[in-house]
Amino acid sequence: MLETSARLLRLLSLLQAHREWSGPELSERLGVSARTVRRDVDRLRELGYPVHASPGTGGGYQLGVGAELPPLLLDDDEAVAVAVGLRTAAGQGIAGIGETSVRALAKLEQVLPHRLRRRVGALNAYTVPMLRGAGADAVDPGLLSEVAAACRDAERLRFAYVGHDGEPSRRTVEPLRLVCSERRWYLVAWDVERDDWRTFRVDRITPTPPHGPRFPPRTPPADDLAAYVSRGVSTRAYATEAVVRLLVPVDEARQRISPTAGTLEAESARTCLLRTGAASLDVMVWHIASTGFEFEVVEPAALTDTLSSVRDRLDRALRRSSAPGDAPGTLRTPDGADRTPGTPSGSGAA
Repeated sequence: MLETSARLLRLLSLLQAHREWSGPELSERLGVSARTVRRDVDRLRELGYPVHASPGTGGGYQLGVGAELPPLLLDDDEAVAVAVGLRTAAGQGIAGIGETSVRALAKLEQVLPHRLRRRVGALNAYTVPMLRGAGADAVDPGLLSEVAAACRDAERLRFAYVGHDGEPSRRTVEPLRLVCSERRWYLVAWDVERDDWRTFRVDRITPTPPHGPRFPPRTPPADDLAAYVSRGVSTRAYATEAVVRLLVPVDEARQRISPTAGTLEAESARTCLLRTGAASLDVMVWHIASTGFEFEVVEPAALTDTLSSVRDRLDRALRRSSAPGDAPGTLRTPDGADRTPGTPSGSGAA
């Protein structure tokens, strides 16, 4: 049988790691009687841990939320993961998180055992972060908490919103989930007035309480909300959409193409499909070419014509660059004849 102090730590670890435990389950895990479990639960409550108990055959014990933050119990890997996460949090697009993370890390490192402090210290000393600092689109942590609480409580959210075109509007939504990318946070919500699902950039949201009332949950617009938001911000938000076949495995493509630049779908062991959007077909060509991968156009057919036009433009630029003796601005036709810009034929045309 474990000593009392060790058993309390074991009980606390079980309560933190799981949903609700029945009395017999805890008795079996700890190797003690149900009466001992009840006494240990009372000791945890005396230490400030709010352990809720529900009676009956379907009841059990569950760690709740108290008025104060009691100590957390972390295993070795969890403690290292938290420390590393705090170190890198400054680059995740949340305003003011850097200073807060440093304070939290200082408290954590103060109580870390020597062996774990050495592991975290080595990571910190021999890792040089190359993170994108928080910019103008960084999100206030309080705003994230407010939106997340509305998602959790299924409570209508009211806010002022500035669209990508700069137009302000007022929205009433039924929030579903927050989705985060490397730099930005998005809210997936049912827009009450537009009677449809919408995706909102959280940094463009200004809450206008009071919120509410509560609403019955709706069926989500997709099983994979991350992919749903990716399609919205990388494809559906643009006037022009395209599908191209990349001649590389999907895992290799994911190393260069972020979810905000397009959605990827494995097609075979050596190819994948990229769905993406752009303001125009001309911009689309450069967007796809910038991936650095060989590709084929799947749709639309007009993108192939644009590729041909861009190819000819680049070809003329190469020919001009390889003929340094020509006058500035001289164009060459495919047969090599000179043509002055603005004239229908050679340089001597009237």
